[in-house]
Amino acid sequence: MRKPDAYLNQIYDQLQHSREEIVESWEDKKLRLKAQLQESLGPFDLPEGEEAQFDPVLLERVELDEAIRERVEFTTLGGLRMPAYVMIPKSLKIGEKRPAVLLWHGHGYGSRSVVGLNEDGSSKPPSEQPSTNIALELVRRGLIVIAPEVVGFGDRKLERDEKQEPNLGNSCYNLSVSLLMSGKTTAGLRVYEAMRAADYLTTREEVDANRIGTMGHSGGGVIASLSAALDERIKASVIAIYPNTYRGSILAMRHCLCNYIPGILPHAEMPDLLSLIAPRALFIEAGIRDPIFPIETTQEAVKQLDHLYESLGVSAHLESDLFDGGHEVSGRKSFDWLSHMLKDNCATDAAAKH
Repeated sequence: MRKPDAYLNQIYDQLQHSREEIVESWEDKKLRLKAQLQESLGPFDLPEGEEAQFDPVLLERVELDEAIRERVEFTTLGGLRMPAYVMIPKSLKIGEKRPAVLLWHGHGYGSRSVVGLNEDGSSKPPSEQPSTNIALELVRRGLIVIAPEVVGFGDRKLERDEKQEPNLGNSCYNLSVSLLMSGKTTAGLRVYEAMRAADYLTTREEVDANRIGTMGHSGGGVIASLSAALDERIKASVIAIYPNTYRGSILAMRHCLCNYIPGILPHAEMPDLLSLIAPRALFIEAGIRDPIFPIETTQEAVKQLDHLYESLGVSAHLESDLFDGGHEVSGRKSFDWLSHMLKDNCATDAAAKH
């Protein structure tokens, strides 16, 4: 066996067999996997007490036709500052509280890409494509949206990367190797920052803290799915162009290093981690021609989740849309679904029953 392909497949098959041999209740499995996920992501201490202050700063406030767009910045953990766009519907009444959504961009030029802006901050031309301004699509459905700048992208690339390789699209590689050598992961840093972003949301007077959702696509799907798995405050989740199996996606072809979680496979495949969101509301969106998250293994993941939600008696809390497209956001069903789940209290009712 000169080529190691068969050896790697053998390792995977052995781990899969070991996972399948574990007999336990769903409740025990969920507790075990949550603890293991936290360990595999690496140790990140969320600030407490006085150290938990956000010290928020308003950087910009722009009045648009349908929304107020703010650029804010606040402290997450370890002294890190997270810029984010907050989109507020202009229909919001004084004293009213609305559901809010954490919106996570994928690989690209950062948070500007999901709020209708070009990389230089100029406005994109009007478009009928929902993916041009995902935040506005959600605002039109009555939701408040926060779109954070994910660490490693946009304004949060490593300073050394900007100096040495000014045209580098992101800092995922150098960020990941530094964290891995320290026993941490980029996925972990992003997930724990997501929890702090949720903390920040709950401090805003316009936000109904009991009705918080999340939406992420591609690399943002990693953040949305894993933060929802660990943070029970997330009542409804849309995970787009990411849900799959590890074997069918990030192990089958070259992907960004930020996707990988050392030591997770002995304990869980991707559908197992997605299942940690149950029984809360979950919507999976995937393009049938997506070349990097193949539809065949997305369907495997959906089938496994269908079985779980049915066994828990909450089949209505799981939906999916496999649309005719590639690695892109559709939103044709997911935008309305997320609004319905959060505004009509469907998601909070689902969580209360379990």
